[in-house]
Amino acid sequence: MMSKILTAVNNVLWSMPLVILVLGAGLYFSIRMGFPQFRYFKEMIHNMSEGSESSRGLSPVRAFIFTAARTVGVGNIAGMATAIFYGGPGAVFWFWILALIGSAVAMVEAVLAQTYRQTIHGEYRGGPAYYMEYGIKNKKLGRSMALIFASLTILCFTFLAPTTQSYNIAQGISSAFHLPVIAVGIVFTLFLAFIIFGGLKRMGSAAQKISPIMALLYILMSLIIIVMNIKKLPEIFALIFKSAFGTDQVFSAIVGSAVSWGIKRGVFANEVGVGSSAVTGAVGEVSHPVKQGLSNALSVFIGTFFVCTTSAVMMLLTGSYNVSDNKGGLLYEGLPGVEFGNDYVSSAIDTVLPNIGAPFVAIAILCFASVALLAYYLYSESSLLYLFPNSKVFPWVLRICFIADIFMGCLLSADSVWTMGDIGHGVMAWVNIIALLILGSQAIRIFKDYDRQRKNGVKEPKFNPDALGLKEVSETWKQEEK
Repeated sequence: MMSKILTAVNNVLWSMPLVILVLGAGLYFSIRMGFPQFRYFKEMIHNMSEGSESSRGLSPVRAFIFTAARTVGVGNIAGMATAIFYGGPGAVFWFWILALIGSAVAMVEAVLAQTYRQTIHGEYRGGPAYYMEYGIKNKKLGRSMALIFASLTILCFTFLAPTTQSYNIAQGISSAFHLPVIAVGIVFTLFLAFIIFGGLKRMGSAAQKISPIMALLYILMSLIIIVMNIKKLPEIFALIFKSAFGTDQVFSAIVGSAVSWGIKRGVFANEVGVGSSAVTGAVGEVSHPVKQGLSNALSVFIGTFFVCTTSAVMMLLTGSYNVSDNKGGLLYEGLPGVEFGNDYVSSAIDTVLPNIGAPFVAIAILCFASVALLAYYLYSESSLLYLFPNSKVFPWVLRICFIADIFMGCLLSADSVWTMGDIGHGVMAWVNIIALLILGSQAIRIFKDYDRQRKNGVKEPKFNPDALGLKEVSETWKQEEK
């Protein structure tokens, strides 16, 4: 009964209006800013080598890794298997579209998060709740939206979304190394608790150490599988495009599912429109909010084209996937009896490197999902501190609840954890996208200030909120100007 209720709620949230809203916002911001995700691509990469750490925030490279590491997570591996199962190969095309257009949304989120961040307990905190309250001119509306979003963030990233990550970690390690799920859950939970109780700096340090090496190894493994099946590559790309537009004979009946599942899994993997990545964007120490915006846009590209795409192409090239007809049957069955998820990717690897797939994917998921969970905690804590900025007790309560939920996620079913995560992301996306459209003119004005300075040859643009008529921005920017 509960499963049916969750599914019904999820279907309403992720109906076509939300898909149109996310893509429409991305296209609107891209046009208004002159497609900065393409014009400033080289600068996105260059910005990673600049800036330094401070007592309040993270260096640009560490803030980027924290954000990008979240996008290189379960959603890019098991999530791609889910997208293909429900949406067919055409779903791949639609999460490409989301990345290309939606990266502008990620940029706007980070720009606003930087502009309206606060210093709480000696560390930067920010995100949608902060820019909703301080940025929206109608104070009652802004405060109301901020309270709703902060509450939803705590609900989603403390009690709903973490289960998806911990489930995939526990199941992957248990299956690959023949260990009891409960034992894996206990050890992993204790490990993560140690990092979380160390605060922002320890979480940032862990992300920087864990994610980049594993991401490179995963991409290398993907390329090996793709190169060994390179002759089939043109055929697979043709299948993706035909399925996306309903011209493939087998998958034409689920073209609507291809669109919705491609966008849904893209949002889950890269957080486009959800607003959560704006929280990690707020902690970066930069000279201008747009610099962090460019970094957040780059994280969307990294997650989509280096991990999502290689995961999907591996599965399609090797036939290691199944596709549902959404009526209880299958349109394509490449792995009889195999449930969608990590096993699709590990089976693809096994076609070239037998018996390597399961342990490799399990370790990759362990690394990626660990950092994703750290980001989840940061999202929840930032929203909690927005609601109770002076409390030192509530953060401890939050940590205990978060750690307990991680452990519980190891014991749930696959359908439940994905549905719960999707509901949380869907509700947040509705509130956040509406706020971004209200605040969009401010973000565009801030971007154009950066754009003007760069065109005038300024190598290190500075942010002067007073010159842009922004009066209620973060005190951190005003102090720097003084």
